[in-house]
Amino acid sequence: MKKNAYTPLRLASLILSLLLFAFPIPCAAASAVPPVTTAPQDGGANTPMTLPAAAGEQMLLPGGMPFGVRMQTKGVLVVGLCDVTEQGKAHRPAYDGGVRVGDVLIAINRQNVATAEEATAAIAASGSAPITLTVLRNGHRTDLTVTPRKSDKDGAHRLGIYLRDSASGIGTVTFLDPESGIFGGLGHGVCDADTGALIPLSRGNVLAVRITGVEQGKAGHPGELRGSLGLSRMGALVTNSECGVFGVLTAPPATDRTPLPICHASDVREGKATLLCTLGDDGIREYGIEITGIDRGGRPTKSFSIRVTDPDLLARTGGIVQGMSGSPIIQNGKIVGAVTHVLVDDPTAGYGIFIENMLAAARCRLAA
Repeated sequence: MKKNAYTPLRLASLILSLLLFAFPIPCAAASAVPPVTTAPQDGGANTPMTLPAAAGEQMLLPGGMPFGVRMQTKGVLVVGLCDVTEQGKAHRPAYDGGVRVGDVLIAINRQNVATAEEATAAIAASGSAPITLTVLRNGHRTDLTVTPRKSDKDGAHRLGIYLRDSASGIGTVTFLDPESGIFGGLGHGVCDADTGALIPLSRGNVLAVRITGVEQGKAGHPGELRGSLGLSRMGALVTNSECGVFGVLTAPPATDRTPLPICHASDVREGKATLLCTLGDDGIREYGIEITGIDRGGRPTKSFSIRVTDPDLLARTGGIVQGMSGSPIIQNGKIVGAVTHVLVDDPTAGYGIFIENMLAAARCRLAA
């Protein structure tokens, strides 16, 4: 019997939960961009790439197609803390040693760790002797001394931490640069579903995706797009930033869309606009929205507020759902930005990011 080439995957793994809910979705199509020989072949996150500088009227292909990501973290993310019971008494060795949820564990006793399995083995091998944990917290490197405890449950030495070393999910391409093959998507970072912390990317692959269904959004319960990751590799993910994910598509799907100029933040206006997204096998569709407010000095991923007005989109999704993050927004024939958040209490409303914010993040990260 032939195995199904797609693995079902909930979109929630890419969701950033705040007071407002962030989400990824599928959107407009990308064009047949020629293969880019500078693309990282191993999914590495440190290969330098260059997005052309903004000179004159920059042209980009609007996105809208869904894409899958499979990410390996840079270090191991601490996603939870717990007690370790030794001789009937509860201890919190990790917490007492200064470890906090959201820390990225990069070394144990000066030896780098890349997976949760490596970290667990190193802790167990240390016995009851104090060990040095090197963690990254808010971009700063810190050494912490922690003493493992021998668990009554299984006799293993433990610190009382939950670790995560990988993530996968689907999102939407916002733009493609026709010359370099560089793409941007989501409009916000891929964050850990439990902690909300930005996942530190070591390497990542971009995979084909098929959208299989839609759960409608309701007040108090954001809906979601459901999809399946394919086996075919479309490119490499290079960086995961607050303003989106960026990489290279070496095998992008074909599209009949043409490049559009970007709209500078100062030119964005309240009023009618459209977004591009994919809700199923009917492919990329364009739906009507309204830009209802603009905040040029606010948070970079909440540059302006939007409301869905298109009756077809409202009928199919109830408004904005998880999975629509990255859906490009078009106004007056120019790319304004991308969908980033939905209001939990009103799925017809949400936020978008200026395309200039995404491009600035891409240039900074890709050239680093």
